[in-house]
Amino acid sequence: MTVSSSTFKTDTELSAVNQVLGAIGQAPITALDYANPEISYIYQLLQECNRDVQSEGWSFNTETHVTERPDANNQILITSNVLQADMSGDFANRNVNVIIKDGKLYDKVQHTNEFTKEKGLLNNDGTIDLDYVYLLEFTDLPQPFKRLVIYRAATRAAAQLVSNPTLVQMLSQNEARAQAYCMEYECNQGDYSMMGWRDGTVWHSYSPSDVLQR
Repeated sequence: MTVSSSTFKTDTELSAVNQVLGAIGQAPITALDYANPEISYIYQLLQECNRDVQSEGWSFNTETHVTERPDANNQILITSNVLQADMSGDFANRNVNVIIKDGKLYDKVQHTNEFTKEKGLLNNDGTIDLDYVYLLEFTDLPQPFKRLVIYRAATRAAAQLVSNPTLVQMLSQNEARAQAYCMEYECNQGDYSMMGWRDGTVWHSYSPSDVLQR
């Protein structure tokens, strides 16, 4: 039997708002009407929860060793979709400690947003390697994280709009389960190892059959 790809649907912003509305006992809507105060408020809750969840930094929205080069003013501008920026491997280099400040990369050790080789803030080729945590659109999230955002928004909506402690407790349990699913997703996708192997390397663990190759 052939199954159409349209059979499998993921959450959209509209369906997410409707699920939050349903959680607090409100009727669903057919379009996002931002002129409606309640709809606008719930949509903002979804956006806040989306940002909160992604700010933790997960494998799907984290990129390491992104090469950047300063502009003509020796500054590195950080785009608005970046939640966190850190220098790659700065745990071993305490001469540099960067953060985002005023939309630019800022070094807290030398108290400057100007990055030059003379200051020892750049590689020999005039670049710097950064680790980024990006803010993605809700529709671009993996499905487990969409569910977490929805349940978290529903919990906040129940607490702030309905003030029903029993409902808040029930929705909090759904949020906790969604968080557990996200952790399982992260463990599977992150390929984490206590050995600390970096991306771009290969490691083969010992297997009893290896003795046959000796």
